[in-house]
Amino acid sequence: MKKYNLAQINISRMLDKIDSPTLASFVAQLDTVNAIAESSPGFVWRLKDEGGNATDINAFGDDLIIVNMSVWHSIEDLKNFAFKTFHTDVMKRRAEWFEKFKTAYLAMWWIEEGHIPTIDEAKEKLALLDLHGDTAAAFTFKKLFEAPIN
Repeated sequence: MKKYNLAQINISRMLDKIDSPTLASFVAQLDTVNAIAESSPGFVWRLKDEGGNATDINAFGDDLIIVNMSVWHSIEDLKNFAFKTFHTDVMKRRAEWFEKFKTAYLAMWWIEEGHIPTIDEAKEKLALLDLHGDTAAAFTFKKLFEAPIN
């Protein structure tokens, strides 16, 4: 029987460059948030660049869009990190640092255990959300889908 993990991508378009004074308070909290994620129950993997985060990865052809990708054992594990840790305090301040996205900026989907999602795979999931809304192939916290049953 196959086992599944939950993959997620979220993207943000910064109001200014990552090294600007506008983003300084966000950047100052990145290492803490990433450490909390990595030590959270159910954490499997996260996208990192040479600096230990993903802020230098230009996945969308726009220097102001930053990408975050991670893999979790379950929806509950991701929800606990996202909504019951210091991460929540940081995201409450999102409007100070990021534009409001007009298209999908968060997608979740089930992957076979052991698979590490690619940025291209994640971009496809965001596009699916824009085309079809929440489906079993790509969804958000608004409408959750359980892992496939084999």
